[in-house]
Amino acid sequence: MIRLLFTRRWIGYLALTIVFALVSSFFGLWQWDRRGQAVAAIDVLESHWDKEPAEFMSVVTTGGFSPAREQWTPVVVNGEYLPGDLILARTRPRGGQVGFEVLVPLRTDSGLIVVVNRGWIPTGEASDFPDVVPGAPIGEVSLVARIKPGEPTLPGRGAPEGQLPSIDLEAMKGVVGYDLETTYFLLLDSETPESAVAPLPVLRPVLDEGPHLSYTLQWFVFALLALTAFFALLRGEARREAGIEPPERTKKSDADEEDALLDRARI
Repeated sequence: MIRLLFTRRWIGYLALTIVFALVSSFFGLWQWDRRGQAVAAIDVLESHWDKEPAEFMSVVTTGGFSPAREQWTPVVVNGEYLPGDLILARTRPRGGQVGFEVLVPLRTDSGLIVVVNRGWIPTGEASDFPDVVPGAPIGEVSLVARIKPGEPTLPGRGAPEGQLPSIDLEAMKGVVGYDLETTYFLLLDSETPESAVAPLPVLRPVLDEGPHLSYTLQWFVFALLALTAFFALLRGEARREAGIEPPERTKKSDADEEDALLDRARI
């Protein structure tokens, strides 16, 4: 069998099998990594969502603070909205509908300006705009809100004036024209005093692992099957060459069978 393995034909078969197994293993590892990311996101949500709110500055000024690690952490923050710089994030889903999320900068008591996502409003009669945008409270407010990392720029996606295609904080900074926090924003949970009319609060996400574990197993099974099939075929041919197994019978074509019948008829 070893001698047969090192023939040109079987070396080619082996190379193809190894490439297929490596590609399948790569996709298996990729799906495993995606599952790990999904599990990590679930762990962050479960561990942070129901925490008691902490004082805002004590969280964000802690050494090693990371918006991704502190995602969904509730904080208490006091300050004053800057309602003249309200921006709408467009194409935001909620309960099977698409609408807008209302973004308003908040100047905190510490002087830091941070964007607050006040919640969701539906699309109006004109599909690109809501009918009504609830205003933010005027004067000093106290919020309970959750830390959320900013969203990436969406290449090739535009938006009408006063809107953004995502919660891209660098883009919002460019629109308002002054410094604000660009690594995270705050997702409003409650505010005091309350507004008479307010956007709908953003719902708690429903996260699951998805099918990544089953996909991982499928790709590794594909790799194993390819290697198993290769060695089974190699062993079969080696045994036939050694006379241990009879040679494979080649099925005759219809033309060959017709020729045989004619030959027998002539005898």
